[in-house]
Amino acid sequence: MADGTEHWIGLGVVGNFAGHLEQAGEAAHFVGLRIPDAVAPKGLFPFYVPGSGSHFLHCDPMSSERLLLPGDPSSIQIEPEVGLWCDLEWADDRVTRLRPTHFGAHDDCSIRRPDLCKISEKKNWGPCTKGFSATRLPVEGFSAGSDIDAFRLASYLERDGKLHPYGVDSGLASYSYFHERLLDWLVDRMNHQQDDGPLESIADWLQIADRPTRALISIGATRYTDFGEAHFVEPGDRAIVVVYDARRYDEPAIRAALEEEPGPLTLKGASVLARRVEHGASAR
Repeated sequence: MADGTEHWIGLGVVGNFAGHLEQAGEAAHFVGLRIPDAVAPKGLFPFYVPGSGSHFLHCDPMSSERLLLPGDPSSIQIEPEVGLWCDLEWADDRVTRLRPTHFGAHDDCSIRRPDLCKISEKKNWGPCTKGFSATRLPVEGFSAGSDIDAFRLASYLERDGKLHPYGVDSGLASYSYFHERLLDWLVDRMNHQQDDGPLESIADWLQIADRPTRALISIGATRYTDFGEAHFVEPGDRAIVVVYDARRYDEPAIRAALEEEPGPLTLKGASVLARRVEHGASAR
C-alpha cells in the first residue's frame, strides 16, 4: 500500500514456489514456454499499472483492511506471499537495478477461471482486491545470511470464528529464487520478457506507467494446505497473511495471537495482513 507520494507499479512473480501452480490448476498454461532453468520462476506479471487510460490495471487494487469479491460469481483464493517494496534505477528505457527497501505480508488474491488467458486478468478486478499489510518491515540486507532469512510466511482463513491454516508455513529462504538471484532475474524479466501465452511484455507496461521509481513485487505464493486448496473465500471470512521473525515467534504462537485478537493485530517484528471479505462489484 503506497503512502500517496510514491510513483509505483505492482508486479508479481509466478511459479517461484514448487507445487503452487499445480495446486492452483494453472501449471498447464506454462507448458509451452521455454524456461532454461527448471527451478526458475515462470515469469512476471503486472497487477497495477498507474497512468491514464481505461485498462483495468490502472485501478489501484490495494487495501490492508478489506477484500471485495467480484460482482459475478467467481472462485477466489488467498495467495499468501511476501511483498517487496523496491527502488527502481533506470538508464534510458531500461531498468538497471532493483534495491529492496521494505517487505511485508501480501495477498496476491486470484480469480480461478480457466477462460482467462493472461495472469493479469485474474489479479485486479477493482478496488480492495489486493492486500498489503500496513506494517512494512525494513530490508537490512538481501544477501544470503541476512536477517530476512530468519522470517517465515504463514496464512489463515477465519470462518465462523474458527481459524484454518490456508498456506503451508514456509521460510522465506525456501523460495526457488531469492536474494541476488531473484533481483537479477527480475531486472532481466522487466527488460526482456515478451508477450507469450499467459505472460506479457513488462517493458511495455513500465513505459505505460511512465518509468516508475518504485515497485511492489509479490515474489510468489506458497503451497496451500489441504484446506486452502479445497476452499475459496466467502463474504464474512477473514483472509490473513503473516510474515514473522522465527527468532521471536513460532507458528503456534502466531496462531494463538490471531485466535485471541479478533480485530487488527500488531506483533512486534511481524507484518500482519488481515482483511474482511465482503461483497463487491467488478470494476471492469
